[in-house]
Amino acid sequence: MPSRATARTAPVGTVTRGTTNPNRLRRMDRWIAATHGAELRRTADPVAVDLGYGAAPWTAVELLHRLRTVAPHARVVGVEIDPARVAAAEPYAREGLDFRHGGFEVPLGAESRRPLLIRAANVLRQYDEDQVAAVWQRLCARLAPASEHSRGGLLVEGTCDEIGRRHVWVALGPEGPRTVTLATRLGSLDRPSDLAQRLPKALIHRNVPGEPVHAFLRDFDRAWAAAAPYASYGARQRWMRAVRELTAHWPVTDGPARWRQGEVTVRWEALAPRG
Repeated sequence: MPSRATARTAPVGTVTRGTTNPNRLRRMDRWIAATHGAELRRTADPVAVDLGYGAAPWTAVELLHRLRTVAPHARVVGVEIDPARVAAAEPYAREGLDFRHGGFEVPLGAESRRPLLIRAANVLRQYDEDQVAAVWQRLCARLAPASEHSRGGLLVEGTCDEIGRRHVWVALGPEGPRTVTLATRLGSLDRPSDLAQRLPKALIHRNVPGEPVHAFLRDFDRAWAAAAPYASYGARQRWMRAVRELTAHWPVTDGPARWRQGEVTVRWEALAPRG
């Protein structure tokens, strides 16, 4: 399918730095495939959007590959606000992978259904915190709606380091935010609160006393310290023990299969900013 290098109306949003690296979003993609794969398989023509893929199209190419391991008919549309980046990505277009010029309006065209997935990684870091809610609302309104047999589409918005070792994201449905996931390469971690630097924009300025996310990271560090004897069995066993301890006081939504991957997912309501 040919790329769309222009749009009839001005895209919504501002140009990002565009920094990207191959395999940077592997942790987020792995989680999406595991938790949202069933929704993608239930749809005959599932569309996913890589919003703000950056100066090179690696993340969109990788997203298509990873989604097709769980949903063989998935399609990916890379959306970028910089038309030069769309033009540079055009040689990578193929069956199931398209690139378009746009922003938060998510221009898929009349021929395409509403997306079952929008992935927006490292996009909102440059925005002010008070702009996040409006962006979330706009993107969630573009998702496939919930129905009797589906929870609807999924927006995954978050931040990671340059090579994808540490990543935190919020998952949202058509109804709004659902969960927060922390994911890391366990060998790179001194303590769980190291992930505070990668909190998404909605939470990063709330890591202060009196805010839920600060209390969560404090408790996680304490559980990590208490699990120190498990370090002799490896960082994975220490992480799993610490997360299990967290479940006594925090609404952790996943289980050992995800914890083994260096992940933990908590209900959004437990970490949502106050005020």
